[in-house]
Amino acid sequence: MRRRIAAASLAVSAIALAILSGRVAAATDSSAAVLIEDVRIFDGTSDRLSATSNVLVVGNVIQSISFESIAAPADRSVTRIPGDGRTLMPGLIDAHVHLAFQTVPQASVLLGDIGYVYIAAGKGATDMLLRGFTSARDLGGPTFGIKQAIDAGLVPGPRLWPTGAFISQSGGHGDFRLPTELPAPLGYVSYGERVGAAAIADGPDAVRQRVREQLALGASQIKLMAGGGVSSVYDPLDVSQYTTDELRAAVEAAENWGTYVTVHAYTPRAVRQAIEAGVKSIDHGQLLDDATAKLIAEKGVWWSLQPFLEDGTSPFPEGSPNRVKQLQMFEGTDSAYKLAKKYGIRTAFGTDALFSAQAAARQGAMLARLARWYSNAEILRMATSGNAELLALSGQRSPYHGKLGVVEEGALADLLLVDGNPLENIELVADPERNFVVIIKDGKIYKNALQ
Repeated sequence: MRRRIAAASLAVSAIALAILSGRVAAATDSSAAVLIEDVRIFDGTSDRLSATSNVLVVGNVIQSISFESIAAPADRSVTRIPGDGRTLMPGLIDAHVHLAFQTVPQASVLLGDIGYVYIAAGKGATDMLLRGFTSARDLGGPTFGIKQAIDAGLVPGPRLWPTGAFISQSGGHGDFRLPTELPAPLGYVSYGERVGAAAIADGPDAVRQRVREQLALGASQIKLMAGGGVSSVYDPLDVSQYTTDELRAAVEAAENWGTYVTVHAYTPRAVRQAIEAGVKSIDHGQLLDDATAKLIAEKGVWWSLQPFLEDGTSPFPEGSPNRVKQLQMFEGTDSAYKLAKKYGIRTAFGTDALFSAQAAARQGAMLARLARWYSNAEILRMATSGNAELLALSGQRSPYHGKLGVVEEGALADLLLVDGNPLENIELVADPERNFVVIIKDGKIYKNALQ
């Protein structure tokens, strides 16, 4: 009897730990089916639409795609969606989000009640899904619980690849401690660290420990701050952060878990140090030069860029140090995309909206902004099958297993029905409320404006 009780207790403890770490996902209703008829398909990889087709989703998987009619399964509850010649495409993927930080003012994150931040993040997740983004790589913030709530069906939202706390050196881009908290006494843990927003680590051993902690909590990948940032207080954009040994400690710890490290960096020196340490993805990089872009291409590293351009909106006051850094970064965007194209670098799309509900709402408009450098087909591929390849770098640490970013038999059913042809008019993605008439994630319909 005692052995049975002990075994049961251990099992309960294991389940509880799995839930707390976000590794238990909600079950999909395998008895349901969706039949989408009379659509032309952008499959996530092509540069043209298919002939008129029909698509059958069973459970959370695309079971059949046919030019011929498909009989609805007799043994399942079936929802029929008349496409009437509209475009069916994969759900969009954002490779750089901060769900916990995107819609609330910076002061609320640093000084407010974390419960408010969580509730705002839940609403932000729902809004993101209804903009057609069915998957997102979260690159820093206390989002393990948000992911758990999404997967459990408590809050509608995208599939989430969480990073957990971003890891920063003292005085680095992730150090949001007040000046009155410095110098920090030995063992001091700031508010941002206590709530899982950031982790301050100096030296290879400390970095290794913080990486392992985030992986234990359910991180899909690890994010380090390798250079100066716009929203932080202490660091100009040109500073390099972390030594190669510190970066390598993070890479080794992540690789031992079968996943990878991405870094926040803008400058050639910061990026070169990260690549030397074995980092697999560079986020931002607007200030890179030709030689460093060529190195990224030679090493096969991903470049996760954001189409940041001056549009007159900013969460930072004019003339403030943060606003000055933001404008400096904006100036490099055009050159960065031209370099990415010149060297054929594997380029991901991300938005990195911070501290502004208005900026977060422009997610689709930012995607359409890529038309300045790319064809419509290239844009759509980048935000679907391309970004799905980046997500796959998480390997077994990926929280969702199955093919994403494509419309093909056997792929996961994350789908958008678009009223129009985005291959001809990319501006359709900028107004998802009007143009995305059906949104499906994991086989479940979250929006159907055709009813």
